[in-house]
Amino acid sequence: MIAVSPEGTSPLPDPLPVQQSQSPTVLRIMLGSQLRRLRERSHITLEEAGRAIRASHSKISRMELGRVGFRIRDVADLLTLYGVRDSGERDALLSLVPRAKAPGWWHNYDDVLPSWFETYVGLEEAAGGIRNYEVQFVPGLLQTEEYARAVVRLGNADATAEDVERRVRLRMLRQAVLTRPEPPHLWAVVDEAVVRRPLGGRDVMRAQLEHLLELVELPNVTLQVVPFLAGGLTAAGGPFSILRFAEASLPDVVYLEQLTSAVYLDKREDVDRYLLVMDRLCVAAKSASETKDMLRRLVAEL
Repeated sequence: MIAVSPEGTSPLPDPLPVQQSQSPTVLRIMLGSQLRRLRERSHITLEEAGRAIRASHSKISRMELGRVGFRIRDVADLLTLYGVRDSGERDALLSLVPRAKAPGWWHNYDDVLPSWFETYVGLEEAAGGIRNYEVQFVPGLLQTEEYARAVVRLGNADATAEDVERRVRLRMLRQAVLTRPEPPHLWAVVDEAVVRRPLGGRDVMRAQLEHLLELVELPNVTLQVVPFLAGGLTAAGGPFSILRFAEASLPDVVYLEQLTSAVYLDKREDVDRYLLVMDRLCVAAKSASETKDMLRRLVAEL
């Protein structure tokens, strides 16, 4: 549905439904998405919008993607440019600005949290559904503390002991999303190598597998293992995550982590491609019940 402004100007998108508990990351994306709709409905280019707030077109693009923070003055000027004059409409959008700038709990770990991963933590915090495909490690939300410590040390060989512990602590705090009220549904698909590689040693791996057996009993956790016998896979490009949100205004996001950066995809055609790959992986993988049986056998072997 489209709302019509009282002055009879161009139609405006409906106000965003905003929950008080939403993370600042999601609020930035929601506000940016609304500003993009308003700009496009007004047939205003990125360059024209940039001139209105004394900024470049690239900054407007980053704002609309929720990649940067907002200033109330900038948002107010853009709303004026886009013909939004109704005080209720303006106040609803301007009220998001300070909330979108508020730091999330993870900002306490800025010293060990890469800026490119900060966005993912905020999205993970607000997602209603998370689908992971991993080829090397147990997904972070399912790791034990000792297993996480082994992973962190492997990827940060020069880190101090204090940095390692802070990274592990951050990972453990992220896992609270799985047991909070109204948790997201985590559906993880992992290569068989993930559950066979004794990362951290036999005792650490045994405890990790036992932990997985406990977690898959949660109604919001599904785990499947793709066996070696499945042969070549459609996800030969590597691991990825797909995050889905309850808000209709927020697109699904595909997260691709690289060694020193990450890529976030939200175009419908990109997301659909990865959803198709994920569905094929689920078909190739052992079922959830077969995966449980496999984990029990692996525990007995260690």
